[in-house]
Amino acid sequence: MTSLLLRPRDPRVRLAASGLLVAAASVLSLVAGVNPFAGGHAEAVPLSGTPGLLVASDVLMVVAAVVAGGPILASAVRALAVKVVSIDLLVSTATVGAIVIGEYWEAAAVTFLFALGHWLEAATVSRTRSALAELVAVAPQTAVVVREGTQVEVAATAVAHDEIVLVKNGAKVPVDGVVVAGVGALDEASITGESIPVEKAAGDRVYAGTVSAGGFLQVRATGIGADTTLARIIHRVEEAQDAKARTQTLTESFAAWYTPAVILLAVVAGLVTGDVVLALTLLVIGCPGALVVSIPVAVVAGIGRGARDGILIKGGEHLERSARISAVALDKTGTLTEGAPHVTDVVVLAADLTRRDVLAWAARAEAGSGHPLARPILDAAAAEGVPVDALAEHTEPVVGRGVVATVDGRRVAVGNLRLLDGVERDDRAAAEVERLSSAGRTPVVVALDSRVVGVVGVADTVRADARAMVRRLRAAGVTRVVMLTGDTRGVARAVAAQVGIDDVRAELLPEDKLEVVARLQADGHTVAMVGDGVNDAPALATADIGVAMGAAGTAVAVETADIALMKDDLLSLPRAVDLARRTVAVMRQNIAIALVTVVLLVVGVVAGGVTMAVGMLVHEASVLVVIANAVRLLRRRADDDRPAAPHVAAGRRWEVSEAVQ
Repeated sequence: MTSLLLRPRDPRVRLAASGLLVAAASVLSLVAGVNPFAGGHAEAVPLSGTPGLLVASDVLMVVAAVVAGGPILASAVRALAVKVVSIDLLVSTATVGAIVIGEYWEAAAVTFLFALGHWLEAATVSRTRSALAELVAVAPQTAVVVREGTQVEVAATAVAHDEIVLVKNGAKVPVDGVVVAGVGALDEASITGESIPVEKAAGDRVYAGTVSAGGFLQVRATGIGADTTLARIIHRVEEAQDAKARTQTLTESFAAWYTPAVILLAVVAGLVTGDVVLALTLLVIGCPGALVVSIPVAVVAGIGRGARDGILIKGGEHLERSARISAVALDKTGTLTEGAPHVTDVVVLAADLTRRDVLAWAARAEAGSGHPLARPILDAAAAEGVPVDALAEHTEPVVGRGVVATVDGRRVAVGNLRLLDGVERDDRAAAEVERLSSAGRTPVVVALDSRVVGVVGVADTVRADARAMVRRLRAAGVTRVVMLTGDTRGVARAVAAQVGIDDVRAELLPEDKLEVVARLQADGHTVAMVGDGVNDAPALATADIGVAMGAAGTAVAVETADIALMKDDLLSLPRAVDLARRTVAVMRQNIAIALVTVVLLVVGVVAGGVTMAVGMLVHEASVLVVIANAVRLLRRRADDDRPAAPHVAAGRRWEVSEAVQ
């Protein structure tokens, strides 16, 4: 019978068998007139004619202990083989000792409760990993492609690069790609956490795992299989859930010497008092199970909650460090603003030139450059029908100042006033720069040869949720919010006033931003830097936490940022900080619960009244309590869905400048 019970490998079968055996043995003991919960049969006086029932009860208790304790003992032996003194060794030693001294009920109860606790623990922890399971579940398996004019269903991984994939109503998008035809709406919650379907048309990007909520799309595949955003997210979350927090490493180090210490304490107590039951009970109640599981379960739950909300956190260490963030440095362009600048003014300062001439010279110089302002100037020239036929023979970008080009043999400089070395000073240009800056626009000076011929005003729009983001960061405990920009001081102050930031650092080069971050760290702050990862790369690398905004589809951002906010939503940043703080709070609560439980049990054993079985029951209950406490992190908070308070007056459009970098 025992061999049959030991054969199943499914822990649920072993658990059920052990429980039935304990129940049967308890019933037999009660029928025999003995209370099995009193801690053994030694003091019992059985009813006449029932000693056989007690013997049968003892046999069933021993079998129950073997069924439930076999895997525990095997685990202890495997740990000892690699020189690790595990919790399983404490339980195994206590169980064997209880059987030797005739405490069969205690042996059966301890092993059954320990096995039950492990099963419940595994089941609950698996729930905290549900974010990863949900991501894997949304991964599409098939795709409909057009080959030789015919629709063919193939495996999602068999789609060729640049092949046209059809996405019909209700279907999952099987690849990352770009819409080439059709219109529709996609539910992108699996990627960005956004609950509202997003309208898609030609030219828009789509991501594997998103679901069509209506319409019909033809998509050119750009990312397939492991190269999709979804696959990168799954890989990132999987790695993050396995990464250890600093506190977790410390608790594991503590447990490594704590467990041998408990064994030594039990041996000493047994030798001094001569009470073997006391020694065995100390072994059981000294199990640091709740302490060991308290940190990893909180980390997994916190990272899982973040993944569901489109917040990817690199691992437990970064999650724990994010809880200490006291200063946030924000890039202006593309972070606080929309990052889609447009030309608002073209001021002519040369009597022999027209508006079209100034715009044409600027556009020709910018056409071959990577200057951030090239696109809006070229778009303005195209919109006004200004030809850009004579391109620059030579283009030289000047970081943080602008671009210098040679067009038709003439030197054209387009940028800020710092770029104009060797150009005649023009007070009118300085006045126009001041006027445009005060109006919240970026002034771009255009110089031809040795004179200033005009000033172009470029503006961007402040994000609607920027002010709410700053307010929530402060509510989350961030004491310093700093705006970093390469733009002029006047423009920077105008933007800062609109979003509620009073610490502004303007006219910065990339290395200047790094110095600001380093100075904040020197002042004792834990700094998070939010930027685009290009011009801000040095500052992002120096910051304690680098944050990438709107990282969906950006492989480098997902892989390298400490925190990647998949949704292009500023309010995700304070949510991430708040989540980190709540997770660390749960870690501390769990450690306190675990330590207080052990102390109370030790006091109970010394004072009397806490038996081996009761100790194991309380111990397993403490494990479940810390797990349940961590699972609270998986719940979505009501204020996470609260919309940002409107702050734009009716009929008013906030326009701000694009950084000159």
